[in-house]
Amino acid sequence: MRYSLLAFGALAASALAAPSGKYVLHEKRSRTPQGWWQTAELQGSDRMPMKIALTQSNMDKLEDYLMEVSHPTSEKYGQHWTAKQVADTFAPSKETVDTVRDWLVSSGIEAERISQSQSLGWLQLEVTVAEAEALLKTKYHKYVHKTGKPHISCSEYHVPEHVREHVDFITPTVHFDAKLSPPKDDVNPKIKRSGPTAAEGTNVSPGKGKAIGSPGSGSLPKLGAADINIFGFGADLSTCNQFITPDCLRALYDIPPVLTSNPKNSYGIVEYTPQAYLQSDLNLFFANFSKFQVQKTPIFDSIDGGVDQTTDQSFDYNGESDLDLEYAMTLVNPIKVTLYQTGDLVEGASFNNFLDAIDGSYCTFDGGDDPTQDAVYPDPFPGGYKGPENCGGFAATKVISTSYAYNEADLTPFYEMRQCNEYAKLGMLGTTFLYSSGDYGVAGNGGQCIDPTTGQYNNGTSGKFNPSFPGTCPYILSVGATQIKPGASVTQPEEACETVIFSGGGFSNVFPMPSYQAAAVQEFFTNHPPPYGADRYNNSRMTRGFPDVSANGANYVIAIDGTFSLVYGTSASSPTFGSVLTIVNEARADIGKGSIGFVNPALYAHPYVLNDITSGGNMGCGTPGFTATTGWDPVTGLGTPNTLKLIELFLLLP
Repeated sequence: MRYSLLAFGALAASALAAPSGKYVLHEKRSRTPQGWWQTAELQGSDRMPMKIALTQSNMDKLEDYLMEVSHPTSEKYGQHWTAKQVADTFAPSKETVDTVRDWLVSSGIEAERISQSQSLGWLQLEVTVAEAEALLKTKYHKYVHKTGKPHISCSEYHVPEHVREHVDFITPTVHFDAKLSPPKDDVNPKIKRSGPTAAEGTNVSPGKGKAIGSPGSGSLPKLGAADINIFGFGADLSTCNQFITPDCLRALYDIPPVLTSNPKNSYGIVEYTPQAYLQSDLNLFFANFSKFQVQKTPIFDSIDGGVDQTTDQSFDYNGESDLDLEYAMTLVNPIKVTLYQTGDLVEGASFNNFLDAIDGSYCTFDGGDDPTQDAVYPDPFPGGYKGPENCGGFAATKVISTSYAYNEADLTPFYEMRQCNEYAKLGMLGTTFLYSSGDYGVAGNGGQCIDPTTGQYNNGTSGKFNPSFPGTCPYILSVGATQIKPGASVTQPEEACETVIFSGGGFSNVFPMPSYQAAAVQEFFTNHPPPYGADRYNNSRMTRGFPDVSANGANYVIAIDGTFSLVYGTSASSPTFGSVLTIVNEARADIGKGSIGFVNPALYAHPYVLNDITSGGNMGCGTPGFTATTGWDPVTGLGTPNTLKLIELFLLLP
């Protein structure tokens, strides 16, 4: 779903054929988002492109389709779809296309002015402002953002009652960053609300999407002690409570040696420019912890001009990539790791830009990407990547780990729903997506919390909890952080991470609770009710809880800029858990079975394959946050991996 701009005068409006049928409200904006000001009405003769996002077929069955191939009790478990099956299943019906087209023609829009996108997902036409206002029973104005960016918008619009079910949304209308508000107002019965949503656009501002890799971004790992002496760390497990190494993780999570590299198996790590790894750092790490991998490099997939830059070298530029690749490559060796380097040095990139590259249909699905949040290619700025946007052309690996995240309130509900649905579709194809859950406990990146009155971010000492995204998307595996207890050994139970960082966790303000986790979350509320009200978090008990699982996130030894340092964060936890799942896939591939795909239903149905974490918390927003306890909890999820038990479980499944 995307939004644009402008059109004619009262004369043209009166010339439009009077459309038949009762008009009903389709979308309404409750407020003008922070940082935008209305400046003027538009001239009726101004012209603008209009896009009508057609209702996709079978979207109400998306979760059912995903569960069919993902739930361990399903007869179709593991029977993943082809890309063509997915595209054909969700394309708009002929009835939908014909109904909307007939409405436009009956309203005076000539048929030859209407075209359908290549993806079949929307109709597009050029209209005058006067035509648009008559067509949608609305009034357009010009708005300007505090950054100077102009936009065209209306406060509400209407469509004929018989057309409503066939139209998802229309642009330009009520949205500001092209996806600034929920996809429909509560007056639209097609959208089911399970609880309160994030403040509509209050914290949304242009550019947050594609700035995810910027130095200082709140989701990047945190630096601890620098220039440490690692002598003797290699095989010594007695210091794992102070210095985590690959051998510590193998001992903690029963990770067996990997003896094969099946060509049907693959593991991907996503990085966002200017974040980049240094080969000299990989070599230094491998020389000490995986000697046979010295000079080994990841498979490099450059998306939208992605480059492994070496101009800027510091923890702010190399910490994330070095961490992810050093541990992922070591833990799954000899399986090759693919690095998806996304975005050029000028624009950067967003998660949507990455998804476009591995699924070309996503480039135009629901109106396509948002140009104010997602990078636009060819890059219009000097020095940027001038090649075409990568729509498809890159294969999705079987497991994909991403150690970056937004606050859920950074983006609009529609933007997040569109992206979340894409993870479900890719899960139907057999891909497992993991995202780190955040490093600030119940607070957002940088410790930001939400003022309950204004909906704006505050300094983090009070206010509403600030969940992360995509962690709250029910179709990815959200990974929290644990630590070895001070003075404890690798054979003793871990606790929630409370050193430097706190495991991100809580409850969504956008996504309803998925069926696969309902029993576990309700058990948490029944046996361990949190001591907070709706002024602190979404306590409706009807929304998605996160994280799903966890892994160690404290005291990782990494080679960074020619020396060794300690780092902290769920940025470490996600690639570690992803490595475990890649090893599980390897075991399945070796006996001729397919990838595990969307793993959440199987994990929630068989929690014994995880080590339950029952101590520690995730403080934030001036509170102790939530507390880790028996069973699932919004601090460490179901727990940390037991690789041998995971292999045993998934080898038994079809």
